[in-house]
Amino acid sequence: MSYPGQDGSAEVILVVDDDRDIVRFVEVNLRLHGFDVMTACDGEAALEVIETRRPDLAIVDLTMPRMDGLGLTRRLRADPMTAALPIIMLTARAMTADKVLGLSAGADDYLVKPFDTLELVARVRSTLRRNQEYREVSPLTGLPGNTRILREINDRVHSGVDYAVCYIDVDRFKAVNDAYGFGRGDDFITALARACHRAVVEAGLPPVFVGHVGGDDFVLVLTPEQVRPVTTRAVELFESAADELYDPVAAARGYLEITDRRGNVQRANLVTLSIGVALSTSRVFTDPREVIAAASEMKSVAKTQPGSFVAIDRRRAEEDDEPFTPPYGIPLQRAVSEYGSDSTPGS
Repeated sequence: MSYPGQDGSAEVILVVDDDRDIVRFVEVNLRLHGFDVMTACDGEAALEVIETRRPDLAIVDLTMPRMDGLGLTRRLRADPMTAALPIIMLTARAMTADKVLGLSAGADDYLVKPFDTLELVARVRSTLRRNQEYREVSPLTGLPGNTRILREINDRVHSGVDYAVCYIDVDRFKAVNDAYGFGRGDDFITALARACHRAVVEAGLPPVFVGHVGGDDFVLVLTPEQVRPVTTRAVELFESAADELYDPVAAARGYLEITDRRGNVQRANLVTLSIGVALSTSRVFTDPREVIAAASEMKSVAKTQPGSFVAIDRRRAEEDDEPFTPPYGIPLQRAVSEYGSDSTPGS
């Protein structure tokens, strides 16, 4: 059975060892288990191979001529293009010192020679899985990232069960970064992550999926019935937390004052949320990217409305090209009404 990579092809493993018998043993067994394999006889040769094709994992011998495994590992970790490449170190002795050397240099795991096929394949798959899980999680919020989000939506698309996808964006987030810097901006993002998490916990069953696309963009995957209570609660929690993150003067007056490069003072209203919703009950989606596109379009509609707003796509497939006015939506918190305003539309 093939072990799929992110694009659906087999994972590529680079085997680096000056012992031809070891290289042949590892290559044959990995290919039998569905992996694609590249080989190199030492660290310098490995760097040349990596220049032509990027592997998904490297199995590196500790002791080699010209450039040994430690030198190669350090070189790979120092290069931003290969810094995240998972590495399994091969050692000839079951000595603690060798293991410590390899791990200290940046190896993710190690194998002691001689090893059998089952252990080899298990170590490779385990290391690849851990690396994949790390890539799929936002380091700022700890929430699943794009790959996991698409997989979750894909599962719903093919489940036959009604679902909704909410695309959440913070309005005027750039003004926060301009006024306070990126550190404070990260605080607003983590506040939204916590607000979404608490809102879905309070919603109970069935469980709601929360993902972090990146920046100030988040995605919820839930049932159509959960859209209103979850988004309403998330907005309430986020706006309350955001008010605490502003400087007291800005929070009291209800807007930020930002001085531009020419010395002009600009006003920016406090952050709100624009939420676009795609519903499987309105039309049949066949690809997760179609769902995201529909929800993203509704997010843009929500941004034309005052305050926090949830714009829900209730068009049928044959109505896609028709103008979407007036919007069907849920005005929340700082908005006076669907068409009233106590703040400018989001941006």
